[in-house]
Amino acid sequence: MAAVDRVRAYYDALREGEPLAPFFAPVDGAVKVGISERLVGGESVADGLADQTERTTDWSVGSRDLRVTEREGHAWFGDRVSLAWTDTERRIRYEFDTRWTGTLELRAEPDEEPESPVDDGGDGGGTATDGRGDRWQFVAMHVSTARDL
Repeated sequence: MAAVDRVRAYYDALREGEPLAPFFAPVDGAVKVGISERLVGGESVADGLADQTERTTDWSVGSRDLRVTEREGHAWFGDRVSLAWTDTERRIRYEFDTRWTGTLELRAEPDEEPESPVDDGGDGGGTATDGRGDRWQFVAMHVSTARDL
C-alpha cells in the first residue's frame, strides 16, 4: 500500500468510528496536533485517539486537495479537509474547514531491519497493527482550522 492509500484509510477509519491508534507509530516522538489539543508520545496519542473515538460519532471527512510525497521510507502529506462530527457528551455538532499536514514512516516488521535509518524516539520502535497489513504509520499530524485573518 502506498502512503497516499494509508492517509485515505485513516480518513475512512475516522468516518467509520474504527480505532485510530494503529495508524500512528508507537514511539516517544510521535506528535498529533488537533484543533484543540496537542498529544506527544505514542501512548498519549493512542489514549487521546481512543477517547476521541469513544465520545464522538457521525464523522464527515471531505478531502479536497490531498497531496502526498513518498521518499525512501518516509512520506509527507497536506490536505484541505471539510471536517464534521458530533460530540456525544455535549450533544453538539461541530463543522470546520481544516488544513492537515503530516509525516509518515514505513515501519519495519519486528524481525527485519528498517529500509532506512529511523530515529524511533528511544522507545525501541515496533509496529502497531490495524488488520490492514500496512506498515506506513504517522509520526506527526497537524490539523488546524483554515480561517482567514
